[in-house]
Amino acid sequence: MRVLLIDDHALVRNGIAALLRSRGVDVVASVGSGEEGVSCALELTPDIVLLDVKMPGMNGIETLRDLRARGVSIPVLMLTMSSEDADLSAALRAGAQGYLLKDMEPEELVPALEAALQGENVVAKELLGSLTRIVRSEPGAVEEAPPRCAPFGALTPRELEVLENIAKGLSNKMIAATLTITDGTVKLHVKAILRKLGLRSRVEAAVMAVENGLGKSKAQR
Repeated sequence: MRVLLIDDHALVRNGIAALLRSRGVDVVASVGSGEEGVSCALELTPDIVLLDVKMPGMNGIETLRDLRARGVSIPVLMLTMSSEDADLSAALRAGAQGYLLKDMEPEELVPALEAALQGENVVAKELLGSLTRIVRSEPGAVEEAPPRCAPFGALTPRELEVLENIAKGLSNKMIAATLTITDGTVKLHVKAILRKLGLRSRVEAAVMAVENGLGKSKAQR
């Protein structure tokens, strides 16, 4: 896995780069500005980009838009301290594959990168409430959503278990370990869930699950 890291804080940037390298990840470049990041992405063709949001000059959202405008289609994960709804919404609309918070557990970073490379949308579980608010505020979101009377009636018991774990923010590997099944089986269940619910991504599935009370402990329901 070849990673490009873009973050204006040198101490944070160097720390993340060291963390990734210690886990066998190839950090092809570690730069401090959006402009440098765009140049490196075009020149070095990394597999994935880790991008800060709050940066002077060209901020992370502007950098992401520039990358997409230049035809860079590789996954871009935002890695930031900002948990603001506006930043999350702007990042997802600009084409981010995921949105992670810098206070995440270090051991969760590489699995998040691997999940993004497999085509999964990766969003910090702390932000699922924000995702719900964003989806509800989108024009047509309510009309296009499946009926709320029995939204998960078409799912099998196993698919419902998988969906509950998606709502908790677990990756496919973590779900597989939790349910004692293979990664491939989880992927098949996720595809079936999205098809049956008429959704395009696991992020949308997680939002819908949270809206309907899945992913919570029995005491919270």
